Amino acid sequence: MQPAEMMLSLTEWVRSLPGAQGSISWEVQRYDGWYNNLLHHSCGSVGARLLRLLPANYADGVYQALQEPRVPNARQLSNAVARGPSGLPSRRNTTVLAVFFGFHVLLDILGTEKPGCPAEFLNIRIPSGDPVFDPAGTGDVVLPFQRIHWAAETGQSPNSPREQTNEVTGWLDGSSIYGPSHSWSDALRSFSGGQLASGPGGRLPRETDGRVPMWKALDPSTGQGGPQGIYDLGSAWGNENLFLQAESIAWFRYHNYLAAALAQAHPTWSDEDIFQHARKRVIATFQSIVLYEWLPTLLGRRIPEYKGYQQHLDPSLSPEFAVAAGQFLATMLPPVQGCGAASCPQSLEESPILPISPQSTGLKQAEAVDVDNLLLGMTSQIAEQEDNIVVEDLQDYWYGPLKYSRTDYVASWLQRGRDLGLPTYNQARERFGLDPLQNWSDLAPHLEQQVLEKIAALYANNTAGLELLPGGMLETDSSLFSVIILDQFVRLRDGDRFWFENTKNGLFTVEETREIRNTTFHDVLAAVTYADPTDLQPHVFVWSEGDPCPQPQQLTAQHLPSCAPMMVLDYFEGSGAGFGIIIVVLCCLPLVTLFVAWIVAVFRKRDFKKLQKKQSTSVRREVTAMEWHGPKTDSSPVYIQLQADKVLKVLDGRGSVLRSISLKAHQRVEVILSSNKGNKALLLKSPKEYDLVLLFSEEAERSSFIGKLRGYLEESSLDLHISEMKEQSLMKWAVTQEQRKQILETFFRHLFAQVLEIDRSNAGELNFESSQKAKESLTCELSRAEFAEALGLKAHSMFVDSMFSLADKDGNGYISFREFLDILVVFMKGSPEEKSKVMFRMYDIDENGFLSKEEFLRMLRSFIEISNNCLSRDQAEQVTESMFRASGFQDRDELTWEDFHYMLRDHDSELRLTQLCIKGQWAGARGVPEVLKQNLHNRVSFIKKKEPKSGHHGHIWPAKPQNDPSPPVFARVNQYQLHLYTEAQRKKYQRNKVQQKIQEFKRFVENYRRHIVCVVLFSAITAGVFVERAYYYAFASPSTGIAQTTFVGIIISRGSAASISFMYSYILLTMCRNLITVLRETFLNHYIPFDAAVDFHRWVAMAALIFSGHIVNVYIFSVTPLSVLSCLFPSVFVNDGSQLPQKYYWWFFQTIPGMTGVLLLVILAVMYVFATHHFRRVSFQGFWITHHLYMLLYVLVIIHGSYALIQQPRFYIYFIIPALIYSADKLLSLSRKKVEISVVKAELLPSGVTHLQFQRPQDFDYKSGQWVRIACVALGTTEYHPFTLTSAPHEDTLSLHIRAVGPWTTRLRELYSPESLQWAVPSLTCFSSLEGHQEWNKFEVSVLVGGGIGVTPFASILKDLVFKSSISSKLLCKKIYFIWVTRTQRQFEWLADIIREVEEADRNDLVSVHIYITQLAEKFDLRTTMLYICERHFQKVLNKSLFTGLRSITHFGRPPFVPFFDSLQEVHPEVQKIGVFSCGPPGMTKSVEKACQQLNKKDQTYFAHHYENF
Repeated sequence: MQPAEMMLSLTEWVRSLPGAQGSISWEVQRYDGWYNNLLHHSCGSVGARLLRLLPANYADGVYQALQEPRVPNARQLSNAVARGPSGLPSRRNTTVLAVFFGFHVLLDILGTEKPGCPAEFLNIRIPSGDPVFDPAGTGDVVLPFQRIHWAAETGQSPNSPREQTNEVTGWLDGSSIYGPSHSWSDALRSFSGGQLASGPGGRLPRETDGRVPMWKALDPSTGQGGPQGIYDLGSAWGNENLFLQAESIAWFRYHNYLAAALAQAHPTWSDEDIFQHARKRVIATFQSIVLYEWLPTLLGRRIPEYKGYQQHLDPSLSPEFAVAAGQFLATMLPPVQGCGAASCPQSLEESPILPISPQSTGLKQAEAVDVDNLLLGMTSQIAEQEDNIVVEDLQDYWYGPLKYSRTDYVASWLQRGRDLGLPTYNQARERFGLDPLQNWSDLAPHLEQQVLEKIAALYANNTAGLELLPGGMLETDSSLFSVIILDQFVRLRDGDRFWFENTKNGLFTVEETREIRNTTFHDVLAAVTYADPTDLQPHVFVWSEGDPCPQPQQLTAQHLPSCAPMMVLDYFEGSGAGFGIIIVVLCCLPLVTLFVAWIVAVFRKRDFKKLQKKQSTSVRREVTAMEWHGPKTDSSPVYIQLQADKVLKVLDGRGSVLRSISLKAHQRVEVILSSNKGNKALLLKSPKEYDLVLLFSEEAERSSFIGKLRGYLEESSLDLHISEMKEQSLMKWAVTQEQRKQILETFFRHLFAQVLEIDRSNAGELNFESSQKAKESLTCELSRAEFAEALGLKAHSMFVDSMFSLADKDGNGYISFREFLDILVVFMKGSPEEKSKVMFRMYDIDENGFLSKEEFLRMLRSFIEISNNCLSRDQAEQVTESMFRASGFQDRDELTWEDFHYMLRDHDSELRLTQLCIKGQWAGARGVPEVLKQNLHNRVSFIKKKEPKSGHHGHIWPAKPQNDPSPPVFARVNQYQLHLYTEAQRKKYQRNKVQQKIQEFKRFVENYRRHIVCVVLFSAITAGVFVERAYYYAFASPSTGIAQTTFVGIIISRGSAASISFMYSYILLTMCRNLITVLRETFLNHYIPFDAAVDFHRWVAMAALIFSGHIVNVYIFSVTPLSVLSCLFPSVFVNDGSQLPQKYYWWFFQTIPGMTGVLLLVILAVMYVFATHHFRRVSFQGFWITHHLYMLLYVLVIIHGSYALIQQPRFYIYFIIPALIYSADKLLSLSRKKVEISVVKAELLPSGVTHLQFQRPQDFDYKSGQWVRIACVALGTTEYHPFTLTSAPHEDTLSLHIRAVGPWTTRLRELYSPESLQWAVPSLTCFSSLEGHQEWNKFEVSVLVGGGIGVTPFASILKDLVFKSSISSKLLCKKIYFIWVTRTQRQFEWLADIIREVEEADRNDLVSVHIYITQLAEKFDLRTTMLYICERHFQKVLNKSLFTGLRSITHFGRPPFVPFFDSLQEVHPEVQKIGVFSCGPPGMTKSVEKACQQLNKKDQTYFAHHYENF
């Protein structure tokens, strides 16, 4: 058709169209290809399967592709088949335009580029020494080749081998122009005038903005990519190279050309009307050109006449066609392409040429004229010959997949044929009625013999094994490829209901059909380019002699510069440092949290110190300075007081006396000043003690102090001598406290060396810097303070006064080496007479040879002074009278030494063991014998059921065990208690250590069997959840490729996620306090240890921490190509050909799972650090606040999984039930348990204990040992703190004893001080009563061990127990032993009152109380020996303890739990299990635990230990 005729017919067609009403009167063809065939709706649709013309040829008959050695190496076969010279013109003078038009047609009907999921690879091994890909000859180069997408329901059995899918419509319906879906088409439209959206100028499509998934392969020469020069087209691959892009732009322009004409002729039409009319005409024109102009030219044969639509014909595309058409066109591609111009170029210099290989995948903002020139150039350039040769640009420099910038196009298609399971060459020929190949020489007679021999050798001379693709390429006439291509297009035409020639579809009239048949691609190009129609040959797909613009010569690769060699991209390049920093930061989150917690702790401690400082009494501060302690010790602020009695006192910031320096023995006070560094240092020499070094802030302050000191000394008649030296020399000259300790250590070593005749070498040598200091250590004298510290007493106690006065023979205020030696010899080696004589002399104050009752009373009070003067004067006088009376001296007022010694007649053996026990830092000095380090077994009395042989209850006798080298120990009896003894018992059923360990393990299992079962069961469920998810994703999940990409990572991440979901969900049940309280009273308590809920909570939290964080996948996904990621995460990634994955920081900070994961790690770090025991003690409010982040934690966990990156959210499966239970329990607590209570009584008890008594709320039921959480709004905070109730359930009021050990409790104590209570009594808020020790009543015999404030739960238990016993309540418990461990009973004398009540109410002898006062010295220390004697007399007189006023037994020292528990086995031989319940400091509970473990090694009574620490 001539141009004028074409314009005329087009105008007539436009005018003949109907008006606006009913302008679209036909069935509009769907964009996605559905419902073209009304019998088979999905036929030809997007995603439809390819139609196999022959059975699949797979290695296993199912899906595994043929690979070496069954088929030749793809690269070797490519070189053998396709290698050859370029520059041979087409036999039919086919133009390059026809070749690229063919590629455009393939884009319209075939889309098999989408990678398969999961990603499978048929990588191409490169032979060693390949000149292009392996010039170094490493033999390690492998070009990746990814298999294409297949139908998931195929490839499962030989009856259903793998079938690939077509990702575009299988019809010639213009999907390469309008897109394969309605949404794609809408993205291409401008919705104005029926046109497709264009860029500036209207001649080019709109540049892509990411809404349409256009293919953006990287530039193989630079490795760079991006959207520049990429246009939104109907086919994702339309921008693959410049020439294909130009073809697509031509059709884009043609649509807009028709739409403009329609809009002008029909101004009333809507945009949709215009668009659909134009689209219908463009598709019909495209169909006509393909079938009746391009295909005959390509194949060189006529196309059968159209006989109408055949509904039962299957037009589906075949994999044989996909390979044959693509490779047939590839052999015709020239290496370079010339660009046309308005005036035909006469030489190559006048015509720009471009490479076929996509050095750049876009026109780079090209002008519209560049597209025209490309199209014109392709119309005049003749394609390569239809043979087997493929130009080197395709064979060696085609853009590569994944990380490789280059690949072999032919080898890739050979692998594609194997991926598709194509039949062999002979099978295909037979299928299309062609003769099979019998001899290799018949295959390609035109080829050289050596080429055929090489190919035959690759196939082992087996013609039956020759594959379809190389066989078809080698044919002389391309007969097989031609028949495959023709068959496919004829089926496409005849099976298309919307074919333009089908008169039954109502698309076109006969006249319109004839016009379309007469429209050629020449007409299209003339309409869309600037070229004059006469500049184009009439048949643009063929160039003939006489046509305009002949090419100067056939182009070859030599006309272009060499291509850039292959590069291997490193996706992680430049990311290592940043990724490492993020990993380090995430790993350091706990450390950062620790630092934050440390800062919080510092501020809390500072506030607490301020609070304590505020409460402490103000002190008189004369001078402020910093005291220097030594070169490696920090200086501390001190205050100097100048006392009137020639004493200089050093005080700390709280006003406590740090040391006192007596100046009485000094006639002259020596002061040394520094003469440099600002003249700020001052040294005050103290000859027989360590020196005082003060650092002032400025010289004026120092001068002020010297002035005050001079005036003070003048008033005291003392001289002041001042000298100067450099500060460095001054500090070197000073004797520091540490140096003084070294001197005293040597002093004691040599002292004991003389007393005990120890080898001098064992005593240590003197090794100081100067001979003066060495001499000073030998001539050292102890001050009163140092002497008191050595004895572990206060410097001004009566005992120290008496002992110091006795030892200081020369009266100079210091004890010399010889003086101390004389005293020590008496106590270490002296007889009982000598020791009693020393004590007599100590307290014979007036030295008249008699000990008056007043002096005896002074002696007694000095002994018990260590217990904070707990004995009143009346009690002491009672003891004195009783001791005088017991010895027959009731009529005397004074005692001689003989009388005094007679009074101690029953205690000779104890006096023989009595020593002067050395305390302080020298007790563990080298050379001090073990005899001074008392054995724990020498301290206390133990219980024994058997009556002693003596009939006198108060008698004490020696009872040394056999074969026991330790000193003999003693037993005593009290008429109100079971008999006591300390004799070592024979351990029954003693076994070797292995058997003991086995027994210990058996007992452990017996004690914690419920705990073990619960932990094992929970762990098994957790492990099962982990294994189930890990196995599922490793082996059983639908194939997505995730397991192949990150096998270990997916196992860890999915298993960990499931385990965390389970553990973080069911950890809520451990905090359902109301539920636990109820269940504890049910039969379930026999199987589940509800009392250990908090411990189980901690265990679950620590176990869950192991599974937190699966960061390994971030790295793996950061180096995984985009084609694989699009398989793994199709909802997130689209494979656009760039292959570049997202960077690591995108995964961390730009994805929901990444951000929530980082936040989860932060929250977990904060919660775990602040939940540690140390920080709970330092800042309970910090723990309380941070632990309430659990709500945010669960929100983030839900969001973390909601993104469904790998799987649909599953957290709710585990979370819903525990969350509902926990929510109900929490609501119950909030609605019923939180009550405001009025305090009816408040007392401030000694040792910082605050006693609060308050009204019992209505319906407030609790059990003994329970604890409640208390808040006090008056303190300005709503934080709750747990405290044990000390009241019993039967009492009408509730009581608490709260010790002030932190800021909150200290402020509470201040709030309830008498001064504060003058204004108002603050109320408290009580919240949630909870359980404490509740299993004590389940044992026939129970031992309750309370230490410090840990005695509070037992106060309630004891009162409850005695009450129930008094009303004859049924109790399983037959005996309770309560062990009270306290530094001094004055600390908790309120408990003594409770115990006194228990003793008075205990009519059934149910409770046995033992009190251990740990502040007192060792048993055989002089003081303690005398205390035992006094205690016995006091018990004899008043039937109660000298110290506590109770009938309970008082011991001195720490309790030896092993012998104590061991003796219980003798008292209760019929009891198989004894319950031991301890509450107190961790050190004490640990000692109890060790004792129970040691005894449980034996086949005797089993001790079940339960404990709580504070």
